[in-house]
Amino acid sequence: MSGSLMRLRGLIRKETLQILRDPSSIAIAFVLPAVLLLLFGYGVSLDARHVAFGIVVDQPSAAAASLTAQFRQSPYFAPRDFSSAAAAQAALANESIDGYMWLRSNFARQLDAGREPTIGVFVDGINANNARIIENYVQQSWFVWIAAQAIPGTAATPIAMQPRIWFNPAVSSRDYLVPGLIAVIMTLTGALLTALVIAREWERGTMEALMVTRVSMNEILISKVVPYFILGMGGMVVAVLIAVFLFDVPLHGSILVLTLAAALFMLASLGMGLLISTVAKNQFVAGQIAIITTFLPAFILSGFIFDIASMPVAIQWVTHIVAARYFVSILQTLFLAGTVWSVLVPNLFALLMMAVVFLGAARLAARKRLD
Repeated sequence: MSGSLMRLRGLIRKETLQILRDPSSIAIAFVLPAVLLLLFGYGVSLDARHVAFGIVVDQPSAAAASLTAQFRQSPYFAPRDFSSAAAAQAALANESIDGYMWLRSNFARQLDAGREPTIGVFVDGINANNARIIENYVQQSWFVWIAAQAIPGTAATPIAMQPRIWFNPAVSSRDYLVPGLIAVIMTLTGALLTALVIAREWERGTMEALMVTRVSMNEILISKVVPYFILGMGGMVVAVLIAVFLFDVPLHGSILVLTLAAALFMLASLGMGLLISTVAKNQFVAGQIAIITTFLPAFILSGFIFDIASMPVAIQWVTHIVAARYFVSILQTLFLAGTVWSVLVPNLFALLMMAVVFLGAARLAARKRLD
């Protein structure tokens, strides 16, 4: 065995022993992703369930009872009856309900006459996203009821719509969000793992001891990457298992491709952490920089929640330097659609380039000098 390999083996063994003696790195690798995934997985949802929804019927009729029953049976609504539109409006104003439907006194007469009746739907628009969801739910319930009633002049159209939703037929926001959450959380975890290691060596004064030995800077950096890469991949396995077996997110894609993508992404994150640690030389500062430069951009600019195509063009260009953007796309594709190479290959190549750039930048920033 050459001297370089012996030194590298010794450095990796030293780093592994330090990890075992200081369980904070193990906690960052395994506990932090699990806690964050449970917290966000259960807490973040774009679905609206059991919406407090008012129903006002000016004149009871069989048609009105049938339509309101459609809402009472829906899992999306928790209906409340109001005696008048004014009472429902007051409840909407004091936020007791999120919206209400008003069936006016001529509702049944218009139906009987073969005309399309007008129903009033009022939604609290303070939360614009919630308002759009409620509006869509109301329209969906209305169309379902119209189709079931086959009311002349309304449902008797020459078009028979048969909607099919691919990849996420239940339209579950959790199935869509959890894969993205893995990417966002592992961005923070990967960067934090290595952001502290070189800074810790400088703070403890052990980096000076390494500098006066024959070990090269390449050997020092590789010895920092290898143990934390194994830790990071272990954390990734925990996150995927939680997604599949706890949140029931289907995994349709290849496990091998998922492993390859996770390895490339972990190398990019570890490279970013090494670059931060090399420049900062202080654990507190390195930790702060890692959180600000990894978690926040990954949360906002990765496409995890906010659609990148809807962002201004300048911001869309900025998203190309966020590694999580590519990993989010890969995970959502592998989990929900399968191994779609036309989507995976460009994103895998981008992750490879980012890993090379960050690890190369960390190597350029690291100098075997004591100043």
